[in-house]
Amino acid sequence: MNRAAIYAGTFDPITVGHMDLVERAARIFPTLVLAVAESTSKKTWFEVEERVAIAREALSGFKNVEVESFSGLLVNYARRKGIRVVVRGLRAFSDFEFEFQMALTNRKMAPDIETIFLMPKEDYSYISSHTVREIAELGGNIEPFVPPASLAALRRRLEETRRSRPS
Repeated sequence: MNRAAIYAGTFDPITVGHMDLVERAARIFPTLVLAVAESTSKKTWFEVEERVAIAREALSGFKNVEVESFSGLLVNYARRKGIRVVVRGLRAFSDFEFEFQMALTNRKMAPDIETIFLMPKEDYSYISSHTVREIAELGGNIEPFVPPASLAALRRRLEETRRSRPS
């Protein structure tokens, strides 16, 4: 039996909260696949290839973590990989309802795949990619919230956006 797990998300971009969950999951599972969702209902700042590259750079210190993209249903991706465990993060109680519904839906579609919930350190429980992007857009300091790879990518994206605006 494959003892790997999948931690899936948009990771637009990866934050220190995501990194904390990766660290926790990588201690539990011999292999962790960080699966970057290609198709998403969210409007992303970065294309999937960019998000994968940022995550790979940020997670390069983890020897048992692989980063790749996927499209379609997560349970189908997990089955193709032969992985039977999905890791999800719960930052706050407000995350629970959505994650609970998603886990039950996935269980209905794929009863052979389990969902495990991990909580980040309290210091990271309020951090989201959306909030980080908003702070960056408004000129705030995002260094405490993202790894260096994400910080550099966000700065590049903001500079590209500023250059492309009409004067």
